[in-house]
Amino acid sequence: MQRAFVEAGQAMEVPPARDVVPRIQELLAIFREKHLPVVFTEFTYSPAAPLLVGELHPEHRPAAPGAAAGFGRPSSSCLEGEDNARVVPELAPRADELVVRKHYDDGFNGTVLDGALRSRGVTTVAITGTMTDICVLATVIGGFNREYRMLVVEDGVATLWPVIQRATLDIIRRAYARVLSAKELADELARW
Repeated sequence: MQRAFVEAGQAMEVPPARDVVPRIQELLAIFREKHLPVVFTEFTYSPAAPLLVGELHPEHRPAAPGAAAGFGRPSSSCLEGEDNARVVPELAPRADELVVRKHYDDGFNGTVLDGALRSRGVTTVAITGTMTDICVLATVIGGFNREYRMLVVEDGVATLWPVIQRATLDIIRRAYARVLSAKELADELARW
């Protein structure tokens, strides 16, 4: 839940993402109380590694000083070193929580995430976040392909359009992960 996707006026703003922050806060509190691992991912783009994502999404490329920014234009969105690439303050990672900086939609691809989870004995991963149809889906498939039991919190993920949200959750539910509500997950965790 990076500022570039959650905060109003950002070039890559996903307004429904603001609605799921309270559910994620509730789950964070439970995970922390039970001393369960909490990991954040932050997508970052760097001109030093000009990957295809910068061509497909010009919003990630550096904005020229004084130039108009916004969707479809270079806007420094999730640009390495920019504040908008960080997790929103309401969900701020603690000093002992891993923040994985990724350069692809899949949080596992090219990152330490798999090794970090395995070293902690994690076999099940609960996913929340924004862009259900892009980053969430890619990370769910990445985890599934690495033999993790994946859980997606349906009221803890968001994307731009309700029809895409429903379709993506249906695909995830049918092929890759268990989809459940924040309350259902909280109830299960209460029994641990």
